[in-house]
Amino acid sequence: MHSCLSPCANLEMSPSEIVKRAKAAGMDGIALTDHQSARNAPAVAECARRAGLACLCGLEVCTAEEVHTLALFDTPEQALAMTEWVYAAMPKRVNDPDTFGDQPVVTWDDEIVELEWRILAMSCRKAIPEVSAKCHELGGLYVAAHIDRSAFSVYSQLGGIPPDGAFDAVELSRTADEAVWLPKAAGYAVTRSSDAHNLCDVARVWTEADLPAFTVAALKAAFAAKATRISPRLVAF
Repeated sequence: MHSCLSPCANLEMSPSEIVKRAKAAGMDGIALTDHQSARNAPAVAECARRAGLACLCGLEVCTAEEVHTLALFDTPEQALAMTEWVYAAMPKRVNDPDTFGDQPVVTWDDEIVELEWRILAMSCRKAIPEVSAKCHELGGLYVAAHIDRSAFSVYSQLGGIPPDGAFDAVELSRTADEAVWLPKAAGYAVTRSSDAHNLCDVARVWTEADLPAFTVAALKAAFAAKATRISPRLVAF
């Protein structure tokens, strides 16, 4: 899901509210994946720790092919290292909040400490194989995001999932038709995520797996065994 740092997310997506909503929905764990940045990961991770909710820290990397991909890590430090690498490959253009949206960096108790100046809505200059290699080098998992979408997906941009083994799993959107898209994901573990940009969307869909802990290592094993189960899709929302 996204926090208020993502320019397309609602400002109500503060760390404390995200965690509160996830706990109320009965979630065991969440993954924060703001666009091109993990600068709110420390705050969300701290809120999750205080609430007893497992949390993976990551970012949604828009690659040079303009494909949205998810880099997932155990710690904010790993996610922030990935962020710095992505930042170095992004255009040095200053964000215009009126055009792209606000990008607040916040503390665990929702205090705004800075406004991210880069345009997080833009892609970086790194192609999928490069992003995959860096993510794995830092100890993360690399997932092809919302492969069924008509924009910013491996299918919309490349016509299919690259055959180079860059991805550990693929993700379906909350409205993807399983009958159509599960065959297209053959050979990969499949996840389904809320991709929440608003509080009302948190936990509307989910992925299940029998894990000893909500960690990268445990998820990696579940992905390798194709042992994930996805919730039903949302026909309308």
